[in-house]
Amino acid sequence: MAQKTSPEQPIPIRTVLQMVAGWIGKLGTIWVEGQITELIARGGTVFMTLRDPVANVSARVTCPRGVYEATVPRPVDGARVVVHVKPDFWVNKGSFAFTALEIKPVGVGELLARLERLRQVLASEGLFATDRKRRLPFLPGTVGLICGRDSAAERDVLENARRRWPAVRFKVEEVAVQGPYAVTEVTEALHRLDADREVEVIVVARGGGSMEDLLPFSDESLVRAVAACRTPVVSAIGHEQDSPLLDLVADVRASTPTDAAKKVVPDVGEQLTLVRQLRDRGRRMVKGWLDRELAWLASVRTRPSLADPVREIERRAEQVDQLRDRARRCLGGSLDRADDSLTHLRARLVALSPAATLERGYAIVQRPDGEVVRRAAEVATGDELTIRFPDARVTARADGTSDPG
Repeated sequence: MAQKTSPEQPIPIRTVLQMVAGWIGKLGTIWVEGQITELIARGGTVFMTLRDPVANVSARVTCPRGVYEATVPRPVDGARVVVHVKPDFWVNKGSFAFTALEIKPVGVGELLARLERLRQVLASEGLFATDRKRRLPFLPGTVGLICGRDSAAERDVLENARRRWPAVRFKVEEVAVQGPYAVTEVTEALHRLDADREVEVIVVARGGGSMEDLLPFSDESLVRAVAACRTPVVSAIGHEQDSPLLDLVADVRASTPTDAAKKVVPDVGEQLTLVRQLRDRGRRMVKGWLDRELAWLASVRTRPSLADPVREIERRAEQVDQLRDRARRCLGGSLDRADDSLTHLRARLVALSPAATLERGYAIVQRPDGEVVRRAAEVATGDELTIRFPDARVTARADGTSDPG
């Protein structure tokens, strides 16, 4: 229970530490998991630091030598272990530590099972989906490189990339690529490069290793950090037999650091060859097109209408003259036939005309109203009659009729 204190009634430090020791002692023994670092053996005791595999958290552990030597295989720096510990608080020094009662190495089979479960969880969230992967820029101005300090992977990437494209620039982040600090340092370097606007692609490189060495690159926090990057990420962690989860979440996987250099930077010789090939292809296409157009133009120029334009005009003029003469002949024939027909009609009309009859000595007798008298019986004594001759008319009055015989 908390005790009331005041400046006048303070509690001795020994009492406080004893109370803390009592509270910690109530935890009892527990099983914890971590990664061993700073392993030191002194006399009958082995001192080590147990580091959390994900967070930047660690705790001191003291282990009797007998417990340490009874563990098969014996733990070494960087090993993943499960430890049965009892929390202890040393009142004299005011320090906290765990006392190891039993140590069990985390086997490869168990690690693989854990990685498989994590892989399924991340895959269900879509972090490994193909449609979320981005294409690499054709020619990045600056490449970010995360690698070990003075490592062969760094040399492979830099030398091969500059051999392919001498003008390429790199921003190198040298970090721990194995051990308890690898996840934190790689993640922080990834965030720095991703925040740099000049960096267009990030390469995470390591020259292979055992499965235990590559465990940091299957860490969940690092995998999620890569998935959240706005910059395309290339994973070049090892050889074909090594496949950490970083390979699955990265936008591009390279089998080796050398392969990563080939994927990130184009080869200047290959590009120059491609440019020459495309240039030659373009020339051939343009030349072929010009040849076809020139052939068409030559064909058009050989046509009669263009080879001798005046001849075509003359031919058309001849056709016009022929059509004009034909029209004149047709019209003249039509007029001649019409004239002949008119002459015949006029002759027939003259032949049938009463005037022609009168010219032969005949006369036409009419009444004053113009009615023609055809018989003598139609005329009564005293009727006024008009006698029509070819040249004039005579008015007469009938005084009787007589027999023409």
